[in-house]
Amino acid sequence: MSIFNQKSKFKVKTEVRAVKKTLPEKPKPKSTSAPPSTSRITSSVRASPSTTSTPRASPLPPSARKSQNGSSRYLDPSSALKVPSSSTSSNSRKRPRASHSPASPSFDSDSDSDSASDDDWQDQLDPRKRLKRLEQLRRHDPNRRVRHPKMWKGDRESEGELLPIIHAVEVASLSEKCQPVMGLSRDEVGVRLRYPGSNHKEKYELVKGKDKIEGAQDILTVVRHVASIYLSEEEARPFLDQNSGIYRRLERCKNLNDGKGFKEVLKEYSESLFALQRKGVIAKNLETMRGVPQELVAFILDQVYDRTVAPKVELLAKYENGTDNVYGELLHPFISDIFERTQLTSDMVFVDLGSGVGNVVLQAALEIGCESWGCEMMENACNLADAQKKEFAARCRLWGVAPGKVYLERGDFRKNEPILESLKRADVVLVNNQAFTSQLNDNLVNMFLDLKIGCKIVSLKTFVHDNKLAENDVASSILDVEHLTYPEEYVSWTGAAGTYCISTRK
Repeated sequence: MSIFNQKSKFKVKTEVRAVKKTLPEKPKPKSTSAPPSTSRITSSVRASPSTTSTPRASPLPPSARKSQNGSSRYLDPSSALKVPSSSTSSNSRKRPRASHSPASPSFDSDSDSDSASDDDWQDQLDPRKRLKRLEQLRRHDPNRRVRHPKMWKGDRESEGELLPIIHAVEVASLSEKCQPVMGLSRDEVGVRLRYPGSNHKEKYELVKGKDKIEGAQDILTVVRHVASIYLSEEEARPFLDQNSGIYRRLERCKNLNDGKGFKEVLKEYSESLFALQRKGVIAKNLETMRGVPQELVAFILDQVYDRTVAPKVELLAKYENGTDNVYGELLHPFISDIFERTQLTSDMVFVDLGSGVGNVVLQAALEIGCESWGCEMMENACNLADAQKKEFAARCRLWGVAPGKVYLERGDFRKNEPILESLKRADVVLVNNQAFTSQLNDNLVNMFLDLKIGCKIVSLKTFVHDNKLAENDVASSILDVEHLTYPEEYVSWTGAAGTYCISTRK
């Protein structure tokens, strides 16, 4: 479920080597699109090899939660693409995720002893510590309005509109060769999950299968996010009390393989949340929010990806041998860091050149709330991006959260008119040019002439020639370049640290 903690079924031969290197202090990780034209990388949020597409950013890897979406580009086919295996996490199926969002509490037994894990759990549920943690993960923007204008407010006149979501049961069920869990029989696995922004419930089956959504864990994460983010300290107590709270009892039932008990507690959760919705509590609390915690952003993006891209990830696994058209992604935490460094806000415009399946574009719209554009030329990636956009819109309503406007364009970004026009208004431009040809990079520099003064351009390689005396080095005359280092686990194709640039239009 995956960008605001985030394996693929592609086995890639990798060579491991030990490198001793001193790295600068890691920036605070925060919870993280389809191929462009002619040999270049696109920015999307997930990692998986793709046919001639550009680099994109991807969600948090499973190692970060380890899990959630980012920016991608075409990488040299000779380099190994790091694709986390789906066995690492039930929620990181068929895609890479970054492990930088808080992990959900885990109860290994039903013991009430004063173990270290119990202490950690109690610390996490301490209202003051919990709120402090969420404040650190929430980006505050006084102009941001988080509540979705069409969210269900609990009014009795309307029971809420049915949303066109892809239910979990459509991708993880008995019919998909999954097996029942927690001692349930095949006719007992069906459940429905209530969300805070709608009266429409999602259908799940409490099953488990390779590369499939694990229903019980998905449900636990939803319950935790609802209680931790949507409710006040007092309102959240029945859900998060470390001894008798709903989350604690759900976790206990899961660990004890008590499927019937799990269903009973889930019913209690649904009734409790429904009562709060009826009272207008959820709508009221959302109205005061001015930012969405990165862990929730990552989880929503993972939910979207798991239901649209993951089942068809094979479509991104092809590339032309001998070309630089290989799919790679920037993970969710990397993208969140980029947003913070460029000071992107909800009243700005973000453009991803080579947006792949749209991961980074969606992350910008949800995490920041800004107008977000992307352009991709590979047909399969574009089709998956459109599917993600549709599911994203419905799922944001399910959560009651309003994203910024999303625009996904098809074709060569050098010739696409809507993209060329959006660049004139852009405040932040992402270009994953890790494997772009020098010709394409020069084409981009010419496009940057139309950018407004102060626009930030984020790239993995500098556009300024090493030879400062080069007569054709237009880039050096229009760009001020800052060279930066990203930490380990920030890109899909390697676990090592690396460098990137933020250029400012003079």
